[in-house]
Parts: sequence; structure tokens; C-alpha cells
Amino acid sequence: MTEQQSIKLTSLSSKGGCGCKIGPADLQQVLRSLPPAVSNPNLLVGLDTSDDAGVFKLTDELAIVQTVDFFTPIVDDPYAFGQIAAANAISDIYAMGGKPLTVLNIVAFPIATLDKQILADILRGAADKVAEAGATLVGGHSIDDKEPKFGMAVTGIIHPERVKTNAGALPGDKLILTKPIGVGIMTTSIKKDQLTEEEIARVTAVMAGLNKTAAEIMEGYDVHACTDVTGFGLMGHTLEMAKGSGVGIHIVKSQVPVLPRVRELAENGFVPGGTKNNFAHVSPSIRFAEEMDQIDRFILCDAVTSGGLLISVAPEQAEDLLTALRQDGVEAGIVGEVSDRHPGEIEVTL
Repeated sequence: MTEQQSIKLTSLSSKGGCGCKIGPADLQQVLRSLPPAVSNPNLLVGLDTSDDAGVFKLTDELAIVQTVDFFTPIVDDPYAFGQIAAANAISDIYAMGGKPLTVLNIVAFPIATLDKQILADILRGAADKVAEAGATLVGGHSIDDKEPKFGMAVTGIIHPERVKTNAGALPGDKLILTKPIGVGIMTTSIKKDQLTEEEIARVTAVMAGLNKTAAEIMEGYDVHACTDVTGFGLMGHTLEMAKGSGVGIHIVKSQVPVLPRVRELAENGFVPGGTKNNFAHVSPSIRFAEEMDQIDRFILCDAVTSGGLLISVAPEQAEDLLTALRQDGVEAGIVGEVSDRHPGEIEVTL
């Protein structure tokens, strides 16, 4: 690696740390100002929900799933950044129950000031992850920009009757989460040189891991709803499921998998702005246990990059699904359940 290649990529990002999305409150305000979308009977999932991707029916047997995602560097290794960005974009296809098919790269890069090998490494990491997913890279678009950004537009396929949305959770369902949270706090800590090499490798592996295995395993079970946990955090995406499904959701804090040292780092002030924005947005709809302090509340709202799937599954199948996931190396846990109490709200207990 050349001297120029060893530059801290996260230092080049004005948002460096968590790759946070525009906050949910701000985004909703913008979307409300848009004219209604033209209706189309073949649009199965569109702008009127908070789902992970759009779904458009082509035939009675085939629909396409489409999504796009990109962000600034959240780790300093360019190859790892490419892998994470690819896994994050492809994840939306898995969350809808689809199979990724084709990929378009989206690149912004300061080509005159950064070593071109950095961009090559980003693209190589992404290409390796696309190959792992069994998808095909078909092209892309690039611009010269002072701040590096990378992501993908991804198209997948699915049977129209097998689409998983975040709006189908049923009372009694168990909720399974397939990756630990705390990613936003950890990646913010990377920028501040607070993590060891081993800790960086650990959080990188979590983010770069595809949700392919979890998505394929859940196909064999009675899954009523699914979403992936990303920028709006566990509480934000859980709340979308509660509101979309018209149900209440109970989360047990002690059962939520969290990366090591996350609480310590949060106590030391390494909480990203996106996490704080998430908390401000969702807290009016969450009944936190009184014993939970602000740090624990922030952790549950932590802005995630390339997080796991949140799966709402029939209660009698939850343990079997959990066992199958863990046997295939997925860091899954049952984190709560769906209820008919307090529709559109979340209750968090210890």
C-alpha cells in the first residue's frame, strides 16, 4: 500500500462515522411535499410504505425488486468499504425475500487528489461481494467529487406472491434479529481512533456479511414480515414494522445482540448524530422501561450500516428458525414479539 493509499478514508467524509441517512423526520417532510405518484396496478410495493425496496410485477410469475443505496466511507480500508457498501445495497433485496440479479455501481471520487488505486480497491471489494451474492455487475456511473462516496443500484427478482414487506407482522409472532447492533457507535469510534485492529476487523466483518444465508433459510418458514436494520436503527425499523402492520411490538433489551464495548464507547461520547436523530424521531412512540438510561436508549436507536434482517415469524416456528440460522453461522437472536396492544408503538423492557 502506498503512502497516499494509507490515508484515512473516514477523514474525507463530512459525515464520517456512520454513513447516516437523511433523518426520518426530515425525509418524511420532503416526501409529503411531492405530488402523488401515478398509480399502476403492477406496482406491488412503492412510495406509500416505508419498505426496503420497490417491487413491480412483470408477469403473474415474476416481479422485479429495485433498490439503491450509497454513502461516504465508514472504514479506512478501501477494499472493506467496497464490500460493506455492496452488502448494504444488496441487503434490501434479501429483506423483501428476493434474489439479487443485476447491479449498477454508483461512484463519486476525487480522482485528481486521491490515488486511483483506492478507487480500484473499492470497486474490487464490491465486485467480490456481488459475486458472493450470485449477482452480475452490468455497469454504473461515476462523477468527480471532493468527497468519496460509493454504493449500488440493485435489481432482484421474486415471485409476486412471495414478497416480504415490513407490513405483515401478526400478533403472537416472534421477532428474530440476524446481526448485532452498535455499528454506528463503533464506526464513529473508528474515526476517533478508539478501536483496536481486532475490533475494527470485527465490526467490518459484521457489516460486510451478506444477509443471503438468513434470507434463504427464512424461505422455509412462515415469515409474515421482514425488514433490514440500517440507518434508522433497530427502533426506527421496528417502529416502521409496527406502524405498517398496525400492531404493537415488545422488545426485550437484554435479548438484543450488541457488539462488544459499544456501551463503553457510547458513555465516552462516541454517539453519531444519526443515532441521536433516530432517538428524537422514534421516542414519542416508544415506551422505554424507566430503569433504562439514555445510553441504552441510544444504543437501541443506533444508526446501522449493513445490519441484519428483522424477521417476524410464526411463534411455533421461531425456535426452529433460530436454530437453523445459528447452525449456518448467523448471529441471530429472538429479540421480542408482536402484540395487539398499543398498535403502532413499541414497548421496551429489560
